Amino acid sequence: MENVKIIEIKKSVFENNDRAADELRGELKTKGVFLLNLMSSPGSGKTTTLIQTINRLKDKIRIAVMEADIDSDVDAIKIKEATGVESIQLHTGGMCHLDAEMTKQGLEGLNNVQRDNVQGTKGRPDLVILENVGNLVCPAEFDTGAVKNAMILSVPEGHDKPLKYPLMFSICDVVVINKIDVLPYFDFDMEKCKEYIHMRNPKATVIPICAKTGEGVDIFAEWLLTEVKNWKSI
Repeated sequence: MENVKIIEIKKSVFENNDRAADELRGELKTKGVFLLNLMSSPGSGKTTTLIQTINRLKDKIRIAVMEADIDSDVDAIKIKEATGVESIQLHTGGMCHLDAEMTKQGLEGLNNVQRDNVQGTKGRPDLVILENVGNLVCPAEFDTGAVKNAMILSVPEGHDKPLKYPLMFSICDVVVINKIDVLPYFDFDMEKCKEYIHMRNPKATVIPICAKTGEGVDIFAEWLLTEVKNWKSI
């Protein structure tokens, strides 16, 4: 049998992406733009959480949103109608994640939209939020160039998810536990969940919220505002 040459492309792909991500972070730093990468499973409440958070911050800092999905523009429209901030939709062409180059293309598209928009003359955003494609696997593997990674875990998903999806929880700076209003109806142990999260990432900030009622959202908004200010002041 002839020998077959095997090329390990996975490492190369990740190395190239990590390099592009670092370059993008550097560019954003020079522009004073803070990029937040927000991840979660579908249905965890990402968009509702964003709406609540943006409405608490939009009078304090300039915000823009990039919504990533395989298809549709439902979330981008919802964000813009509910908050008034600039929101664009990124279609991934069937891919289940965004990488640094795709994120850069999205930021360039956002800049073009703002340039064409009268409101864009007020200046570039202080904060750009990237709502990544909904799943707990692929998005965790690719550095988008974001300054911070955040994820939302909803109560109905169960408190054991940090054990099942270790990479996602290990790369996130903040974990928002959403839908705490339904805690009485699910077998969800909040303290166990926090323990499992800190097993994966001892430095992760954990913030329980209910995006529907707004409970706890002020805490997340304040965390995000502090991070943006710190990034711009360094």
